[in-house]
Amino acid sequence: MHDDRVLTEDRIARAVRDRIEPAIHWPTRPLRVGAWEVPDEPVGVAAALGADFHPARLGDRWGRPWGTTWFRFDATVPPDWVGRRVEALVDLGFDLPIPGFQAEGLAFTAAGVPLKGVQPRSIHVPVDAPPGGPVRFLVEAAANPDVAGDWSFRPTGMGEKATAPPGPLYLLRRAELAVWNETVWELAQDVAVADGLMRQLDVRDPRRHDLLRALERMLDRLDPDDVAGTAPDARAQLAAALGRPAHRSAHRIVAVGHAHIDSAWLWPVRETIRKVARTVSNALRLMEHDPRFVFACSQAQHYQWLKDHYPGIDAELRKRVAAGQVVPVGGMWVEPDANLPGGESMVRQLVTGKRFFLAEFGVDPAVGWLPDSFGYSAALPQLLRLAGARWFVTQKLSWNQRNRMPHHTFWWEGLDGSRIFTHFPPVDTYNAELSGAELAHAARTYAEHGRGSMSLVPFGHGDGGGGPTREMLAAAARTADLEGSPRVTLASPEEFFAAAQAEYPDAPVWRGEMYLELHRGSYTSQARTKQGNRRCEHLLREAELWCTTAAVAGRIDYPYDDLDRIWKVVLLNQFHDILAGSSIAWVHREAEQAHERCAAELEEIIAGAQSALLGPGDGEVAFNAAPYPRDGISALGARPRPRAGQNPVVARRDGDGYLLDNGALRVRVDARGLVTSILDVGCGREVVARGGAANRLRLHRDLPNRWDAWDVDEHYRRTAVDLMDTEGIAVVGGGVSVSRSFGDSILTQRLALGTGESARTVEFETVVDWHESEKLLKACFDLDVHAERYAAETQFGHVFRPTHRNTSWDAARFETCGHRWVHVGETGYGIALVNDSTYGHDVSRTSGPGPATTTQVGLSLLRAPLFPDPRADHGRHTFRYALVAGADIADAVRAGYAANLALRTVAGRGAVEPIVRVDHPALVVESVKLAEDRSGDVVVRLYEAVGGRAAGRLAVGTPLAAATQTDLLEREVSPTGLVAADRGGVAVALRPFQILTVRLRLDQGPAVPR
Repeated sequence: MHDDRVLTEDRIARAVRDRIEPAIHWPTRPLRVGAWEVPDEPVGVAAALGADFHPARLGDRWGRPWGTTWFRFDATVPPDWVGRRVEALVDLGFDLPIPGFQAEGLAFTAAGVPLKGVQPRSIHVPVDAPPGGPVRFLVEAAANPDVAGDWSFRPTGMGEKATAPPGPLYLLRRAELAVWNETVWELAQDVAVADGLMRQLDVRDPRRHDLLRALERMLDRLDPDDVAGTAPDARAQLAAALGRPAHRSAHRIVAVGHAHIDSAWLWPVRETIRKVARTVSNALRLMEHDPRFVFACSQAQHYQWLKDHYPGIDAELRKRVAAGQVVPVGGMWVEPDANLPGGESMVRQLVTGKRFFLAEFGVDPAVGWLPDSFGYSAALPQLLRLAGARWFVTQKLSWNQRNRMPHHTFWWEGLDGSRIFTHFPPVDTYNAELSGAELAHAARTYAEHGRGSMSLVPFGHGDGGGGPTREMLAAAARTADLEGSPRVTLASPEEFFAAAQAEYPDAPVWRGEMYLELHRGSYTSQARTKQGNRRCEHLLREAELWCTTAAVAGRIDYPYDDLDRIWKVVLLNQFHDILAGSSIAWVHREAEQAHERCAAELEEIIAGAQSALLGPGDGEVAFNAAPYPRDGISALGARPRPRAGQNPVVARRDGDGYLLDNGALRVRVDARGLVTSILDVGCGREVVARGGAANRLRLHRDLPNRWDAWDVDEHYRRTAVDLMDTEGIAVVGGGVSVSRSFGDSILTQRLALGTGESARTVEFETVVDWHESEKLLKACFDLDVHAERYAAETQFGHVFRPTHRNTSWDAARFETCGHRWVHVGETGYGIALVNDSTYGHDVSRTSGPGPATTTQVGLSLLRAPLFPDPRADHGRHTFRYALVAGADIADAVRAGYAANLALRTVAGRGAVEPIVRVDHPALVVESVKLAEDRSGDVVVRLYEAVGGRAAGRLAVGTPLAAATQTDLLEREVSPTGLVAADRGGVAVALRPFQILTVRLRLDQGPAVPR
C-alpha cells in the first residue's frame, strides 16, 4: 500500500510537469525580438521608444551586472485564434525555484503604458490584439545579479558595478505568442490543491486516500496526447473530492495579498523603485479579474516613488485604494529597523508615513506592519498607539534560534504599559504561496487553538518576485471551504484584526521587547552607516530647536520643506537592511554619502538660525540642544561662553604607568595602556574590578554560522585576543594617548577626564584604521559592581535585562542593542557607559577573587563580515565613549545626551533664552518644532526618562495663549499627562516612560523676518 501511494504521487508530479503545464499555453508562435542595451543607468520608457533596437533571438546572452536591456517583441496574432485568449510568454533566463533575486522585467505597451511585471513565476504578458492583428510590446529587463549566489553567501564583487564582472549574466530563453487554455489551467490548479492537501494528511487519514484515488481517476481520464480536449473530464473526476466542505472547527485563515519589498538590500535603492512598479502593476492586473483580491502595501516611500516615476501606475493604484482593494498598512515611511533608530526617528517614521497616506488617499492605517525587522523595541506599543494604530503584525520572530514565542495572538505591552493587539502569523512566512504545506503548517502550529480560531497569511512573492499570482488566488478559492484544509478567506488586515480581537479580547500579554534571537551582528555592522544616522538624528533635533526659536522670535522663516526633505532621506536610510548594515556595498556607499549631505545642510541651517538669533559680534556664545544644563550653559538656549570649569585635570607619568586626576576621579593607566584603576575620590570607591581593566580592547574571531553581516553567533566568545602590545604611550593635551597595531590595522586611543559637571567621567576616543576580515573588535570594562541586571537605553526610555543566564531566554541575549548608554549598578552605586555611535553590547556576570561577583560590559565597535559587502567597515573610524562613575539612571540619561549633543561655540553677542524649560530631572524634552500644519504653533515632545512618576512644569519663554495635548500626528486628544496651562507654561504629570506631545499656541507667533 505504501509503495502504491508513492508511485501515484510520482505519477501525479510527472503528469503535471510534462503534460498539464506545457498544455496551458498551446499552440504557440515565436515573437520577433529586438534589443537595446542601455549604456549606463536606467532610462525611462520614452527613451526606449525612440531607441535603435538591433535584432536579437532566443539563446542570446544579455545583461551586464546591474545593467538594463530593453527588449521589443513583435508578432501577428494568427487568424485562426478567433475567440481564444492570447498571451505572450517571456523568459529572460529565470531560475524558477527562486522567485526573486535575479533578472526582472516590466512590460510596456507600444505607447509606453506599463502593463505588468515579468518575473520567474509570472512570465505572461496580456495581449490586446484581434486575430490577424499586430502585437508589439517592450520589456525593460534589469540584469540584477544573484548576489546571494543561490544563498551560498560567499564573498562577491557583485555588490558594486565597478567590481562586478563585465560579461552578460542571462540568456533569453523564451519569447512566444500563445493561446491560454483556461480549462487546462483550471485543471492544473485543481491538481495543485488536491495534491498539496493530500500530501499533508496523515497516511491513516481516510481523506488522504479519498484525494489520492480522485487524483488517480483524473490521471486515467487525461489523455496525454489531447490534454486540452480531455481536461474537462479530468476536472470532473476531482470535483466531488474538492467539493467536500471543511469541518466546522477547521482553522480559519485570512489571506492578504502582499509583496514584501526591501527598500534596499542586495540591490540599490534605484532598483527598488523599479521592483515596486513591477510588483504593483502585477497586483493591479489581478484586480481586473478578481474583485475579491485585496493587496496590502506598506511603506509610504514606495507609494511616493510610484507617484514620482510611474504616474500611470500611481493613477490606477489610487482608484484601487478608493475601492478598498489596495490597502495601505504600516503607516511608516519605510519598514525601519525597530531597534536602532532613535525615539524621535520612530515618531517621524509614523508621522511622515501617516501624513502621506492621509494626504494622498484619505487613509489612516490602523495596522502596524513590520514583518521583517530584526527585533522589536519595547517602545513600539506606545508609539503605535499614539500614532493611532490599533493593531500590530510581525513575522520575524519565527526565525528565533533557541526559543519559540509562546503566542500567535496576544496583547503586546510596552515600556509605559500601553498595549496593542498583536498577531504573529503561524504560517511562519511573509511570502506565502497558499500551498497545502503552508496552510497545514499554519493550522498545525497555531498556539491559540481552543481560544482563538483564526490567523493571518500574507501571500505573494517578495523582493522582486512579482507579488501574488493568479495561481495563488486560485488556491484561495479552492480552499475557502475544503475538507481537511483550513478555511481560507481573502480579506484585508483590518478585517482580520477586527474579527480576531472580537473573538479573543482576553488574549495573553507579552510584556517588553520582542528580542530576535538572530541577527545580533546588525547592531554593529557598517559602523559608518550607523554613525551617520546617529549624527543626523541629533543634528535634526538641533536644527528644529534653533529654527523654532528663531521663527518664534521673528528672525527667520521656518524651513519646513528643507527639514521635511532631510527627514525623509534619514528615514529611508533607517530601512531595516540599510541601518542594520546588511546590504551590498552600493547601498552603504550611497547611505554614507546621503548622511554626509544631510549633515552638511543641517549644519548650515543651524548656523543660519543661530546667526539670526545672536546677530553680529566679536564675542563667543555657547549653546546646547541637550535637555539638561551642561558646564554652565542653560539647556535649549545660548549663553556667553563661561570661564573654564572647575576640576582641572592632572595628567602625568607615574612610575611604570600614568595618572589622570581631576579631584573627583583618579585614574591609573599601566604600561600596556590599560586602565587598571578608576577611583571615585568622593566616596573612596574603586570602579575597576580587582585584577581587571577598563577599556581593554579585545579581538574575536567572528565566523557566523550563516548570515555574515547579520549575525554574531555565541561561539565568538571562545576565541579572543586582548590587544596588549603598544606602539607608544604618552601624555598629550591633558590626557593619555595609546597607539597599537594588530593584523593589518592600526589604532590610537586618547583617554581623558571630564571637568565641571562631567568631572566623574572618563572619556575615550578610539581612532581605528580597520582592515581586518571576519573579526569583531570590542572595548571591554571589568567593573566592580554586583549587578543582577543592567539598563539599556531604547527609544523614549530603557529596558532592564538580566546579567545572568538562568533561562534559555536569558542566555539567548548574549548580544543586545542599547542606544546612547547602558547602566550597571548595585544598591547605592552605579556606572554608566555612554557612546556617540555604538549599539551592540554584551553584559555578563564574572567571578573575581573570593566570593565577589563583578560585571563585565563590552561595547561592540567594529565587525568585518564578508557578505554581502566583502569590504564592510574597512577604513578609518572614530568612536567616542565614556564611563561615568557613581551614576544613577538619570545621570546616564544626562550623559548620553551630552555625548551626542556637544557644546557649540559661535561668534555673536547677547544671549538666547530657552524657548521651553522643564523643572524635573526625569522630564526630558525630546523635540521642539513648529506644527506640521504650518499654523505657527510650537510642538514640544517630552517623556519621563527614568521609569517613575514625574510631575513638573513645562515653562514657555513666550506668553502662552493655549496648550493642548495631541497624538504624534499633532491631533488633539483627551489630556492624560497635561494637567493645566497658564500664560507661563504647562503643568504636566507623567507616568513611567510616558510620551507627551503638547501643542502650544503663543500670543506672539512667527513674524515677518527681519
